[in-house]
Amino acid sequence: MSELLAGIRVLESAVLFNGVTLAAQLADLGADVIKVEDPRGGDYLRHFLGQITPGNSPAHVQVNRGKRSITIDLRTGEGREVFWRLLDTADVFVDGNAADACDKLGIGYAAQSARKPGIVYCQYSGYGSEGPYSPIPTHGQMMDALAGAYPHRMGADGLMHPSAPVGPMRGMDTGGEGTAAGAIHAAFHVAAALVQRERTGRGAHIDVSGTDGVIGQAWIAASYALNEHRITDARTMPGIAPDRMTSAKYQYYETADGQVVLFCCIEPKFWANFCRAVDREDLLERHERSGPVDFGRDDEDLRREVQKIIHGRTLAEWTALAAERDIALGPAPRSVLEAATDPHVRARGVIHTQEHPKVGEFTYVGEVGRVSGQPYSVRRPAPDLGEH
Repeated sequence: MSELLAGIRVLESAVLFNGVTLAAQLADLGADVIKVEDPRGGDYLRHFLGQITPGNSPAHVQVNRGKRSITIDLRTGEGREVFWRLLDTADVFVDGNAADACDKLGIGYAAQSARKPGIVYCQYSGYGSEGPYSPIPTHGQMMDALAGAYPHRMGADGLMHPSAPVGPMRGMDTGGEGTAAGAIHAAFHVAAALVQRERTGRGAHIDVSGTDGVIGQAWIAASYALNEHRITDARTMPGIAPDRMTSAKYQYYETADGQVVLFCCIEPKFWANFCRAVDREDLLERHERSGPVDFGRDDEDLRREVQKIIHGRTLAEWTALAAERDIALGPAPRSVLEAATDPHVRARGVIHTQEHPKVGEFTYVGEVGRVSGQPYSVRRPAPDLGEH
């Protein structure tokens, strides 16, 4: 946990993933996040998607890290009075509920900003708070599905089956999982709103949709699919068939020890560095000179030749050579379990193991940014309902 948002207090009203993930991002940045929960059960993510110990699902331990929990019955006058006193101490309110749930309780943005004009109010839900689908509760893949990330077709068996993504630069699945995709954009907007408030004293109302996050994260695939009909020269584009990459110079290859690398020597300098490093100057001329890059589209002979070369060294040997000789090539683990053992991923610290008082050792996905002098650790474990 860094201290970039130290001194900022965040109130979170959310269950499951959207708003909860946003608040976790802010907690990792040092904000004091207080999870305001219904005393009748609170965030049932604690009891959902498996259990390590009772009330501690892996998802809850991960995404509610760093927070405190207080229970308030917002349907009572006494509960709302407690909430308003708490809001007086807060900088940010995270609304992870669909549509107008907080408005109906009398604690929506209009009520909050009337009492505290500087409040930064961020509503982050699956479909957002505006638009015809805003009242619809979203689960799991619904956000990605609306972004076109999971195309399906009817099969001969009368059931729906996944189909290959369509587009000149791969599919919308490159936008990532919806709740996480939108959360990072929501956190970015919250931080920017705090800067604005510092300058002007004004708060802000921010509306973020998980679907919008997926589209924004998959901007390469989206912008090329939406503008493919306008492209007049595709020679500098990669070769992507519905089920495979056809490029020889932007391609996955197997190493001598059965590991995988992604080879990306599409610029002339990287291709030349590779050819010289492996003593294959005879391949230098296998590079298209008409543009700044050459993907080696549909050049299967070259692809097979490069695979023979890559089979000549282990993964460790290739990464060492790539660092030494300026070659665009890197490991491509086949799972996060393989990635977690990679020396570079370990050195970066985004995968972080720490003792949890109730579940024992737990491996977190930690803060993505590294702040000098502020190494990552989980400040406090995910709270029990009303623990604080």
